[in-house]
Order: sequence, then structure tokens, then C-alpha cells
Amino acid sequence: MTLSARRIKELLAERGLHPSRALGQNFVGDPNTVRRIAELSGVGPGDNVVEFGAGLGSLTLALADRGAHVVAVEKDRHLVPILAEQVRDRDVTVVAGDALELDLASVLAGAERWHLVANLPYNVAVPLVARVLDDVPAVTELLVMVQREVGERLAASAGDEAYGAVSVKVAYHAVARVVGRVPATVFVPRPKVESVLVHMVRRQAVAVAPELVGPERLFTVVRAGFAQRRKMLRRSLAGVVDPGAFEAAGVDPRARAEELSVEQWGRLAAWGP
Repeated sequence: MTLSARRIKELLAERGLHPSRALGQNFVGDPNTVRRIAELSGVGPGDNVVEFGAGLGSLTLALADRGAHVVAVEKDRHLVPILAEQVRDRDVTVVAGDALELDLASVLAGAERWHLVANLPYNVAVPLVARVLDDVPAVTELLVMVQREVGERLAASAGDEAYGAVSVKVAYHAVARVVGRVPATVFVPRPKVESVLVHMVRRQAVAVAPELVGPERLFTVVRAGFAQRRKMLRRSLAGVVDPGAFEAAGVDPRARAEELSVEQWGRLAAWGP
């Protein structure tokens, strides 16, 4: 069982509520779509799932139907009681709070391994994914629905048009790919953008060994390179890496930021200014 577009509108109307543009609320009102997302996540009995932005519970119900235990996090205090009512007979724990501010280690302390499956609000998708990858190693797989442009950035590889600093961040921690598209017509209200599903599997070890270069130094260099992405790296990284680093790292100083893989960034960052 999950929620149709009609039922979503009824639940909101019964309480005099409207989707919040400030919170990026676009609820999935198509049962087939949420069942597809739940299936693509691969979760089943015995699995633990955390869902950010659970809203009214459309996806939550589909995940619970697969036998998973779900921790459903919702920031909007007006929606929390509705969500709790929808999932009252399921193996679902509702947590009220902002996923960017919650102590996620405490929220997920009940199990060692978690999946993140979520329809992420467009305005916080990137910081949420980055926070989980950086700070919550218990989350070993992620399947997120995000705006198409954001999803393409998350999953981009070196040389792709969408490749940027966040792509390097994801590649450092995980292997990512776009696994599906979601039309605007399934949402209530209907957004002006297309969405995609991005699947990420955490690496057993990060792509650049911390013994070579720590993540703080690595991403300082990455951000500097992409801040002036039209320039050759020898110019955009002047004063950030040693001039001799390019030859030592096997990187062409005439290259631009979008041409370097995460491993090449790691070798380059290992050299100081």
C-alpha cells in the first residue's frame, strides 16, 4: 500500500496544509514510481533503511512493504503526525528533525549497516549526500531521487560535462551511476524539472589513501581547481600545489579541472605549495 496523488491532496486538505516551497516539498503521488524506487534499492527483510524527507510516507510505505526496517526522518513538524499515522502498523520509526543537523550516528545506532533511500529536496540534496558520505560510514548504499542536473553531477566521471568538485567528492567515497529517470508528472505539486535516481555504493576504502593525502588537503586542492575551471591547472592551482607536482603526479599542467580523476587529484594534492 502507498499513497496516490489524490490521497496526498486529501491528507493535506484535511489539515489545511500546502506543500512548502521553502522546504522543497514535492510529494510522489504515483504508487508505481515508489514501488520502482524501493525495488531498485534492493532492500528486503532484515535490511535497515534511513529515509530523509519522508513527507507523508509514500516511499516509506513502499520500503516497509519490502520487509525493511525504516527510520523515516522528517523536518516539517506539520507533516510528522500525518507520517506517523500512515506508518503506524509498519516497522517504521519516525524521527522529527533536520537531517543536516541531527546527530545521525545516534539516530542510526541501532544497526551497523544502513541503506539511504530518499526523495531529497532539491535545495539540500548535495550537502545531504556529502554529509552522509563524509560522516556516516554506516550508510553503505544510497539511492536518491534528485533534480536531473544534480544527479548528473553526483554521478559524473572525469571528462563529463557535469563533472565538478561534488563529483570528485562522491567518487572519493563511492561508485555512482544514474539508474533511472522520473518525470515531473508523478509529483504533487508538479515541479518544473525532471528528476533522476542515483545509486551509490560506498567503497571499502576511499579512492585516495589518507596516508598519501588527507581529505581536507585533497578537497582544498579540488575546490581551488574547479573554482577557476576554465583555466589550466598550472594557473588555477598556483600557490596551492608545488610547480613540480604536475610532473611528479603525472598530470599535464595544461589540463583543466574536469579532466582529472579522483586518483589524479590525490597524487597532485599530495604535493604542498
